[in-house]
Amino acid sequence: MHKVLRWLLALAVFIGTLSSTAAGAATAAQSGPTDIKDRLLSIPGMSLIEEKPYPGYRFFVLNYTQPIDHRHPERGTFQQRITVLHKDTSRPTVFYTSGYNVSTAPSRREPTQIVDGNQVSLEYRFFTPSRPDPADWSKLDIWQAASDQHRVYQALKPVYGGNWLATGGSKGGMTATYYERFYPRDMDGVVAYVAPNDVVNDEDSAYDRFFAHVGTKECRDRLNAVQREALVRRKPLEQRYAQYAAGKGYTFDTVGGLDKAYEAVVLDYVWGFWQYSLLKDCDTVPANAATASDEEIWNSVDTISGFSAYTDQGLAQYTPYYYQAGTQLGAPTIHFPHIERTLIRYGYQPPRNYVPRSIPMRFQPYVMRDVDAWVRHHATHMLFVYGQNDPWGSERFRLGSGARDAYVFTAPGMNHGANVAGLVPDQKALATERILEWAGASSTAVARAKPLAGFDAGLDVRDPEREPALRP
Repeated sequence: MHKVLRWLLALAVFIGTLSSTAAGAATAAQSGPTDIKDRLLSIPGMSLIEEKPYPGYRFFVLNYTQPIDHRHPERGTFQQRITVLHKDTSRPTVFYTSGYNVSTAPSRREPTQIVDGNQVSLEYRFFTPSRPDPADWSKLDIWQAASDQHRVYQALKPVYGGNWLATGGSKGGMTATYYERFYPRDMDGVVAYVAPNDVVNDEDSAYDRFFAHVGTKECRDRLNAVQREALVRRKPLEQRYAQYAAGKGYTFDTVGGLDKAYEAVVLDYVWGFWQYSLLKDCDTVPANAATASDEEIWNSVDTISGFSAYTDQGLAQYTPYYYQAGTQLGAPTIHFPHIERTLIRYGYQPPRNYVPRSIPMRFQPYVMRDVDAWVRHHATHMLFVYGQNDPWGSERFRLGSGARDAYVFTAPGMNHGANVAGLVPDQKALATERILEWAGASSTAVARAKPLAGFDAGLDVRDPEREPALRP
């Protein structure tokens, strides 16, 4: 009996020791950094570039160490730029990317305003300065980019423990969709704006149908006439283009000459108008192209398309996009029935023409088919928003019988800046409700279906994400 009592006493002491050790460990964990900057910088691989003030938030520009190749992380790393708009670790977090560079100014995307949350923004790999050196371009693909997001999410989830939503517009909407396809367990919801979906790269008739009916006949006729007139007056306007380029120090080695660049800019004109303008803006287009001056034609094309777009200097920033368009994403080709064939020398040029020849490229037709099939059959907690008058919505994501709690909405009359606020009332309420539900908002907030934060003119982004030339 005494042995039993001694054994029970020893056991009690042992359990007490374990309890004390566990309590000590918990206390030590709680005594870690509490300031949000210190918590972020305690993440391995995270470093501070700068902190910028904004009322009601903390805003950080950071670098995060990423593997060049997520399949072989031992083969080198690069620094990827991210920003964090911090509100409170108890709030939901929106994970945003434009699919291009990241802005280093504080801004808030629409889902962030709706859920009144934090926002993590990521620069897409290979857009400078987030580019490995030397650059192995074969490591620029949608899986590697999705894996970048996955690692950032894993690093930040212990800090921001609430629900997470992925979002982005245009190429950023594509990026959010690809991330969900490869890592469907990371996010609690996805809001993808104006995301093109080029499933079959060589079949682009949907774009021709779009341009035959978009807007009004009067507006289409104005735009088509200016585009045609710019090709009729090719000789004098190219002379002006040469003077313009010489004055700016622009060159044309990548595209293969000024003539190719000029035609590319002119052929972007109608597309560029509908991508970034509204029907009411037709009043800014010359009413009679045949009698307009060279100055009027030049200014209209330059304002909408931008004569710097296909110079070496204009293309350099977007080499990663054109590389992806020519290897995985696909690119549209449209026809111009209002222009005589004798006026068009090259037509829409392939992405290969906009990437330096030193970078090898090979198109992979199965990549977009895989994503499209996954969305149709597996999309869950996903919202796609398109603009009625946006040409990029001609080939869009669609949902099949396997989708659950997923939606595709179109904002009437809107362009590439389409958003939830521009939807018809019933769809706007439903979209807002679903975003709040996915973000883990209270049942009362979900039922109200209103953004939890008021509009902030200095913070909230409302204009289309403008990328010059024919880019999503």
